[in-house]
Amino acid sequence: MQWIAQGFIFRRVTSPFHQLDPRVKLLVSVELFTLSLLVGSLPEVIIALSGIFAIASISNILRRMSRTLSYTLFFAIIIFVINILVGYPLMDAFVIAVRFVAIVGSTSVFFLTTPPDELELVMKWFRLPRDIVFAFVTAVRFVPVLMMDALQIMDAQKSRGLELQKGNIFSRFRRFIPILIPLIVDAVLRSGDLAEAMESRAYGAVKKPTSLHELEMGLLGKVVSISSIALIVPVSYLFLFGI
Repeated sequence: MQWIAQGFIFRRVTSPFHQLDPRVKLLVSVELFTLSLLVGSLPEVIIALSGIFAIASISNILRRMSRTLSYTLFFAIIIFVINILVGYPLMDAFVIAVRFVAIVGSTSVFFLTTPPDELELVMKWFRLPRDIVFAFVTAVRFVPVLMMDALQIMDAQKSRGLELQKGNIFSRFRRFIPILIPLIVDAVLRSGDLAEAMESRAYGAVKKPTSLHELEMGLLGKVVSISSIALIVPVSYLFLFGI
């Protein structure tokens, strides 16, 4: 079960995309996200997914992103079935389902290549309130931690004879209670430790805190930004107007 959590944990990898300014990576992810929203036919879906997988390949995160996308297939199938039931043509329902996978992939590109520290710098660059930035970045940091805790609790409960894969859906949900309770208790204890650490470091005492690192786009970042905008604008126009 541990390999499941690895698809959601940031790892610093040596790649040209990882070295880019986080604002550039956010721009590329937003462009891919926009492109995924505009797709309306099978060729357009293929183009959007090709762009996402190309960026993932350059970033050396293709395997991890594919692992993450594999978890969205269940929801994509549900979306496909619902669209069929409400009267959508088969191909249109398929395109909508694959569009959902592409949207998840476009967001994964950013989060799998951007550490929380850089994410914090980007949010501060947008002049977002400090408390909102801290809450969001802390949540991002704690997601992999809580996932690993959940996997450890599941393994511990299985060693005590708890069977999670048997019975109907209601009995399975009921069997997850011995996992949720210690997980919630552990999260509350962690939040208490975090609050004490923040207080000991005088969080909030300075109105305009400084950062150890500053954002610097550089020549490569500017070239990638201009090139991506020059590419996404005509492609989005073609997708939107079908010309």
